[in-house]
Amino acid sequence: MESCKNIVLLGATGSIGQNALRVIRKHSDRLRLIAVSAHSNHHQLADICQEFSVATAALSKPIDGPTDFPEITTVKQGEEALLELASMEEADIVLIATVGASALRSAMAAIEAGKDIALANKELLVLGGSLVIEAAQRKGVRLLPVDSEHNAIFQCLQGHQTEEVEKIILTASGGQFRDLPVAELVNVLPEDAIQHPNWKMGPKITVDSSTMANKGLEIIEAHWLFGIEADRIEVVIHPQSIAHSFVQFRDGNILGQFSPPSMTFPIQQCLLYPERMQAVEPTIDFKQAFKLEFSAPDFARYPCLNMAYQSLRAGETAPIVFNAANEIAVQRFLQYEIPYLAIPHSIDQALDHFGSTPAGSSIEDRLQIDAETRTFCCSLST
Repeated sequence: MESCKNIVLLGATGSIGQNALRVIRKHSDRLRLIAVSAHSNHHQLADICQEFSVATAALSKPIDGPTDFPEITTVKQGEEALLELASMEEADIVLIATVGASALRSAMAAIEAGKDIALANKELLVLGGSLVIEAAQRKGVRLLPVDSEHNAIFQCLQGHQTEEVEKIILTASGGQFRDLPVAELVNVLPEDAIQHPNWKMGPKITVDSSTMANKGLEIIEAHWLFGIEADRIEVVIHPQSIAHSFVQFRDGNILGQFSPPSMTFPIQQCLLYPERMQAVEPTIDFKQAFKLEFSAPDFARYPCLNMAYQSLRAGETAPIVFNAANEIAVQRFLQYEIPYLAIPHSIDQALDHFGSTPAGSSIEDRLQIDAETRTFCCSLST
């Protein structure tokens, strides 16, 4: 019988964090939540601490005034507090569900402390891929991918060697504007772009799904996780979001992973790995008729996808610039500062401006180019 795993959950109030809590509730005899963090939503974080009797909490954005955390909870504040949580001695696995580049420091702290990581932050490997992979190999820790696509590949590769792989195939829903005439994309507003047909996600990643910038980030992430170069990573449009990805082996056989479009399935697979236990919600019923469709993506509709491939092939700082430029462009779009089609245009301008230069061997080097890109993109006119 497996013992109870101690879980540190960074980013407990976001969509990934909330789904992780569903898994922990379901398997409370196997999973114990010992520490949680949020950016600034202290009311919701306090409720989580109350429900799960969490001993330690952290707010990355310090707040003034009283909070309503239970007496059993020690509350820490500031970015350094996240590093403390990530490296807690009693932790067995750290689920990193915070967004953006700041998660890199937390991941490195967890790795240096010898903790396995459930990785739900796309930007982390885009920003610090070589640093993270080298550190994980040196410390002998596992990087368990939470993204449904990478988790699918992880499962399909069990028992196989990377050299047996011909290519990996990432599926993509194509987003909410998949069938909208390209000429009409000019009229897309933020309220349109935050409605995904299949997934319940935060605003930023929902916009990324519509532009397929998220799939671009996943291409870069897959390269680092599985040691596969860009030319052997393929993307296909799959509107139903049921087949989460495939691995094609050199003998022509293809393995795929299927589950409903809910993040509880990959989160549970990571947190309980290698155990298989009852799911939080019902899985696919093959007795009920449904269809699965696949098609090639149109790069004219999804220029961000093509730029991601170009960034990965260029290497060094190019993926960092791609990610930072996209993050600022989406933020500006959601604030009605720039139109929808300015998102790929901003990324293109940033890539042209910065090119690809050596990324440096430290976190600070990577964060510097990230910061410079953000400053540049904030100054771009529409």
